[in-house]
Amino acid sequence: MEEPTGRGRLLALAQQFGRNLTYGLLDLLGREIVTGRFRDTPFPTEAELAKQHGVSRSVTREAVKMLTAKGLLSARPRQGTTVQPASSWNLFDPDVLRWLLERQFSLDLLRHFNELRVAIEPEAAALAARFGDKEDLAAIAAGLERMRAAERGEDDTLDADIAFHDAVLLASKNPFYLQFRGIVETALKTSIRFTNRIKGRTASISDHAAVERAIAAHDVEGARSAMRHVIGEVLVLIHSAEKEEGHLS
Repeated sequence: MEEPTGRGRLLALAQQFGRNLTYGLLDLLGREIVTGRFRDTPFPTEAELAKQHGVSRSVTREAVKMLTAKGLLSARPRQGTTVQPASSWNLFDPDVLRWLLERQFSLDLLRHFNELRVAIEPEAAALAARFGDKEDLAAIAAGLERMRAAERGEDDTLDADIAFHDAVLLASKNPFYLQFRGIVETALKTSIRFTNRIKGRTASISDHAAVERAIAAHDVEGARSAMRHVIGEVLVLIHSAEKEEGHLS
C-alpha cells in the first residue's frame, strides 16, 4: 500500500493523534525541521506550503505560528520564515521531544532526560510525603496497583507506569512540578523501550512500592531516596550501555 501524500498524508497524521488538519501539518513540518530537511533549503512560504500540501492558507498560517511558539521557526517582516537552531527549540514541549526521539535514538538524549528526572521527581516524592492528602495517596496506590496488573498482563505497562509517576507529581502540590508531566511521560516512554531492548525488563514493582510506602507513611527522606533509586537504576543502565557500546543502533 502506497504512503499517502499531500492532504491525505496530513489527514492520516492528524487522525493518528486525534487532531485536526492543522496539527497534521504541524507534525509533518516539525519532524522535517528536526530531521534537518531544511538545513540547506529555505523554509517554504505559507503559499508554497498551502499548494504543496493541498490545504488552505489559514491552516499553514496556524501551523507556522505553532512551530514558532515551539521555537523551531522565526517569522519576521522582510526576512520571511526561517528555521531556528536547535539551541532555540523548546525542549519542554512534548511535540518537540517526540520529534527529537523519532529522529534517531540517542543515549545522550535519554541520559539528559533522566538526569533531569532525578533532579525533579525525588523532590516531588518528598513533597508528596509531606503534603499529599488521602486522595493523592489513593491515586499513587492505584497507579502502583495498575503496574502490578500490567505485570500480570491485565493493563498497559507504559500507561500504568506513567499513571504512578503522574500521581506523585500531582501529590507534590507544586504547580511548577506539574509542568514537567509531559517530559516525564516522554522520558518514561523512551526509558521503557530502552530497558526492554537491552535487558528485557520492565519497571521494578518493588522499587515503586518503596516509593508508595514512604509517601503513605509521610516519610519525606524515605520517599526522596526511594524515587532517586527508581530513576538511578535507569541511569546505571544508560551509563553501562554508553561504556560498552557507545550507542544503540
